Formats: sequence, C-alpha cells, structure tokens
Amino acid sequence: MKTAWMFPGQGSQKPGMGSGLFELFPELTREADAILRYSIQDLCLHDPAQKLGQTQFTQPALFTVNALSFYQARQIQGKSPDCLIGHSLGEYNALLAAGVFDFATGLKLVQRRGELMSQATGGGMAAVVGLDQDRVKVLLQDHGLTTIDLANLNAPTQIVISGPQADITRAQTIFETSGASMFVPLKVSGAFHSRYMQPSREQFREFLAGFTFAAPSLPVISNVEALPYNEDRTAELLANQLTHSVRWVESIRHLIELGVNEFVEMGPGKVLTGLVRKIKL
Repeated sequence: MKTAWMFPGQGSQKPGMGSGLFELFPELTREADAILRYSIQDLCLHDPAQKLGQTQFTQPALFTVNALSFYQARQIQGKSPDCLIGHSLGEYNALLAAGVFDFATGLKLVQRRGELMSQATGGGMAAVVGLDQDRVKVLLQDHGLTTIDLANLNAPTQIVISGPQADITRAQTIFETSGASMFVPLKVSGAFHSRYMQPSREQFREFLAGFTFAAPSLPVISNVEALPYNEDRTAELLANQLTHSVRWVESIRHLIELGVNEFVEMGPGKVLTGLVRKIKL
C-alpha cells in the first residue's frame, strides 16, 4: 500500500487553525514571527485585525500551519509517505516535506508569493460545478469569453475559472443557464493561475533566482505538469505555477497510476479529501 500526503492551498484557511500546534513547535513559531514580523499564532488563532483572508497573510499562515501539521504527523507516525502533493500554495509544503528547502526558505518564498499575488487587482475567479472541462471551454468559446482561463481543474465537474472581473460576472448567467449546478464567485482580488499573472510571475522568477534548491527525497507531483518534480526545474515550475492551471485531477490520477491508494490530508480542513473522492468515482 502506498500513501500520499496532501497539503491544501488558499481557501482552506479559517480562524483557529493550528490550535495546539504552535505550542508543540515553539522554535519554528518564533522563527516564523521573526521572518514575518508579526505573530503567526495570533493571526491564525484569533485574527484580531481580520487579515487572515487577505492573500499576503493567508499564504504564510497556511504554509506555517501545513508545515507544523506535517511535522506533527511525522513525529506520531515515525515515517514519511511514499509521495507528496499540494494544491497551489500547498505545493510549497510538499516540497518542504521532500527536503527541497527548509522551513525558513519556504516561508520566505510564500511570503513574497503572497505579496505579489495581492498586488494583482481587477481580476476575479469563480468555481463552476456540474460541468466538465470540455463543456466549460466550449461555453467560453461560444460566448466570446476567450479572456477567461481555466485556473483549477479540481474535480471532473469542478472547474475554477479566472480572468477580468467583468467577464467573470458576465459568465455567471451563461453557466447557470447552461447546466451548471453551481457558480460560486471566489473572494479574491486577482485572476490567479491565469495569463494575467504574468507580471507577478516575472517578478517571482527573479526572486526565486536567489535561492538554491535540493533534489526531492520523495516524489512531489507538480501542479503545472501533473508529473513529479526534478531538481533542475524547481524554480521554473514554481514561477510557472502563477500563470498555469492547477491540474489536480491529472495529478491525483497519476498518483493512483503509481500505486497510491491512501491519501492523507495535512493542515486545516478536508477540501482535498473531498476532491480526491470525486476523482476516484
């Protein structure tokens, strides 16, 4: 039996996340505070200034809680999984778990990533439920909405679209009258995982050039390619992630082909567990 550990991305955050973990790992908590220059524990547990939902705070918070969840699970189980995967931001935790970089480096990367993504404005995203990828593409094409990209291929009939806010708003009626069971606008300021993140991608690529990455000690499935990472292309794939689709369905199916039959979700919530269940159907 092979096991994959999964790490969630933005959208899984919630006040109170990480409860009990910060006390278990005081040194890492202090390290996070020093890098971020605010209390990560206070943000995650209490969110006094209502910042947890803001991208530049969400990403470091989730990375930290995901990381502490991983360290706790490894202590309890005394072993590592066979494979690793993360959804968008969660991919940084998968790479951390595979020894590609240490906690401090990962936190610095996601801090900068969150800052750049928070600066992207004028865009929007929405989840389309009940239609498959091909149908979503056809509807966008037929209605002249080629400005919209497919951002997250989360499940066979759960697709997240990304693009200019006005076009996302226009798309709602089109999908709701064409068989979609749900159309859920997401609370984001930018068109993440789309062509519109190209300026952020270039800035992030320059930032990544200042770091050195080790070879993964375990297979880590890339969101961009739905295939395992290799040492030479870590920076390239992390930069490309900003402008490319999260190919979650293909990634999970690849893990199943590798013999993985148990998927364990780290961090807060069970969003990914639900998606895997739909993919397996």
